[in-house]
Amino acid sequence: PLQVVYDANTLYIFAPSAQSRDQWVRNLKEEIKNNSNIMVKYHPKFWTEGIYQCCRQTEKLAPGCEKYSLFENRLAQILPPGCTGVMIRRRPPPPVPPVEENGNEEEEVVVAMYDFEPTEHHDLRLEKGEEYTVIEKNDIHWWKARDKYGKQGYIPSNYVTGKKSNNLDQYEWYSRNLNRSKAEQLLRNEDKEGGFVVRDSSQPGLYTVSLYTKFGGEGSSGIRHYHIKETVTSPKQYYLAEKHLFNSIPEIIEYHSHNAAGLVTRLRYPVTPKKTTAPTTAGFSYEKWEINPSELTFMRELGSGLFGVVRLGKWRAQYKVAIKAIREGAMYEEDFIEEAKVMMKLTHPKLVQLYGVCTQQRPIYIVTEFMEHGCLLNYLRQKRGVLSKDTLLTMCQDVCEGMEYLERNSFIHRDLAARNCLVSDSGVVKVSDFGMTRYV
Repeated sequence: PLQVVYDANTLYIFAPSAQSRDQWVRNLKEEIKNNSNIMVKYHPKFWTEGIYQCCRQTEKLAPGCEKYSLFENRLAQILPPGCTGVMIRRRPPPPVPPVEENGNEEEEVVVAMYDFEPTEHHDLRLEKGEEYTVIEKNDIHWWKARDKYGKQGYIPSNYVTGKKSNNLDQYEWYSRNLNRSKAEQLLRNEDKEGGFVVRDSSQPGLYTVSLYTKFGGEGSSGIRHYHIKETVTSPKQYYLAEKHLFNSIPEIIEYHSHNAAGLVTRLRYPVTPKKTTAPTTAGFSYEKWEINPSELTFMRELGSGLFGVVRLGKWRAQYKVAIKAIREGAMYEEDFIEEAKVMMKLTHPKLVQLYGVCTQQRPIYIVTEFMEHGCLLNYLRQKRGVLSKDTLLTMCQDVCEGMEYLERNSFIHRDLAARNCLVSDSGVVKVSDFGMTRYV
């Protein structure tokens, strides 16, 4: 055998013969002959059972115990007589650059899209529209941030957006996932002169302003769609009317909110499908998954199944939740823990959110997001003949988005059905019941 060591990793290679091993060594030596950083010592025997068999050291990152002399042997063959005993030393690494006290690294600044009230001492309060500096991103769902007063704490990452001139998510008039028909329906329902929304165009990378007017001609209302165009010059500029160029899309919206300038009416009133209520968070706080059952208030029964009863409840008498009690003997505790672990890893607007678990007593509980209209199957039966084709297609899209998220994260649901999808008070459909979900 031979070994190749790089950094803290060791690759053991078992050659079929001594000749093959020597060929490997010669080729490797040729490849690394110009390397400036070569290890001086190595371990000639294996690391097994928590110890090096050569020097009996128990620390895996311990320095080698035998000098690496392969290059000396090679040089001895080509040096003139009398020049034996030359020691080959590796070049010292370059000096570490001094740390600048006032570096030029720009800190990431984000803007709060929703208010957030802390539930634990380590959380940081968010106020919509205020700016915060991100300090750590060790958790994908909870970031450590600092407010303008210097106070630090954890914030839900889906409550903030980056503060950049080209980031439109921070503006209430922008809706990323809104097609033409949905935009028209939204504007007609609002029925306000100058109502508008900015959305992604069907052409990737471009944007469209959909604008509503009550005076569309012949006394009828109408909707106009204006593409935001870009100049071919550098730096790039944007415009709705060619005579009025701007450096950014927000500047366009600001200008046309005061001046029609070629539009059917000025942009008077931003219309948005975005919920005024904040999205769900991955747990109630950073690393808070075990919930004290004394903080739960049990209310009416929502339903029951093979594994137990689901009840409406409140956490700390404030947040509505669904509490799933696992009937003793109905399932292995390992299965329950597995279900909880899966749900904890998955957070998406089209998946029912897990808030926490209660495992310190019996029966054990799963605490999840509460969905006002219950399961999709019953909802469709109740609304038979009432829901429009567009609404039904939107429901299908909701389910597809949730399933696409699962697939993207290498999970399969294995029990997708209308009975395992829930409907929120705003009509959003979310995929639920991850008991059969598995990582693949």
